[in-house]
Amino acid sequence: MSDRVSAPVLSVLRRSTLTRHTAGAVAAIVALYFLTTAVGPYRDLQIAQAAYLTCAVAGLTVLTGLGGQISLGHGAFMAVGAYTAALVIGHWGWPLAAVLAAAAGVTAVAGVVVGAVAARLHGPYLAGATLAFAVGLPGLANYKPLTDQLGGQNGLTIIPPIPPAGLGETFPLERWQAWISCLGAVITLFLLANLIRGRFGRTLRASRDDEIAAALSGVRVARLRITATVVSAACAGLGGGLLAVVATLAAPGAFPLTLSLQLIAAIIIGGLGSLPGAVWGALILVYVPTWASDLSTSSGLSHNIASNLPLAIYGLVLIVVTLAFPRGLQGGLRDIGGAVRRRARTRRDRAPGPRGSAPSDTSGPTTTHPGGADEATPDKAGARPDDRGDAGGRGERLRR
Repeated sequence: MSDRVSAPVLSVLRRSTLTRHTAGAVAAIVALYFLTTAVGPYRDLQIAQAAYLTCAVAGLTVLTGLGGQISLGHGAFMAVGAYTAALVIGHWGWPLAAVLAAAAGVTAVAGVVVGAVAARLHGPYLAGATLAFAVGLPGLANYKPLTDQLGGQNGLTIIPPIPPAGLGETFPLERWQAWISCLGAVITLFLLANLIRGRFGRTLRASRDDEIAAALSGVRVARLRITATVVSAACAGLGGGLLAVVATLAAPGAFPLTLSLQLIAAIIIGGLGSLPGAVWGALILVYVPTWASDLSTSSGLSHNIASNLPLAIYGLVLIVVTLAFPRGLQGGLRDIGGAVRRRARTRRDRAPGPRGSAPSDTSGPTTTHPGGADEATPDKAGARPDDRGDAGGRGERLRR
């Protein structure tokens, strides 16, 4: 009975992309709910950090992995989202959902400007332009006419979001921040997954593989690149807004150049163009440095070695993953899963048949299959070897 019920469900999931992605999003929300309630406040903050980094990494993997545009400025896009959230909360006190929507919207407008430049640049020129954007934009907070509005080097402090009263007076703030960040990450992945499976994703891959052929096919490559930059910037802006909500601070020190480089490393480690790979990359960004710091602290090493050990371990992980899985962690897991399935299928094909089965027709010659079982193989049109052609061997000679 269960097979009869599950078969139509699996069929619907295979046919409908929207249904499959919706089911995956609901499953992810349920899993994250149980995970955040089972851990302590410190782990909740780590989960929140991984979630808002997932938003930025997912947007970057669409731009770079699917669109082929190298961007070193996504740390600056996160800064735009964080400062937008801080200014909106400080001046107008909007609801949290509206604050995060404003952070994504304002950053998308900034993405239009950067995208217009990106549409005319390629390769190292584009990387250099976005690198200048990443270096120069956070420095605006120290620009004297904007110091009063942006807080200078100290940044802007944000009032932490208060959990709803229905959750109880003792509900942990860190868990509430983790829930907000995880919901933002799930919504981002859901929207991007449906976007790249449609026409936008197909044209983006086509322009990445062969720009001239895509243009001859009617694709407006410049407009497509601007759109991809806007989508990616909006995701980074949402990640920056969530970062400001979790850290309760928007300061230029939170968005150094190394943040943009870490986002690039995350999409390489996780797998270019893969949304699950974006999740893997964000997890490595959060947990590998923390684990390395704990290891250096507990190892009793000198201060100079202990301070550089996390960076060395992070670089070693990047090298090992790149060499072991050239297509990233998600590509490596996909290859391993395919090999396991092929091996299981081979074992099933080689398995002996059930005992007591009826003998098969042996009117034709027998062939030995990989499993070792002999099976009768009748000749074409069901004829025996002596019946081929006239006078016995004439058909055989003609066939030769």
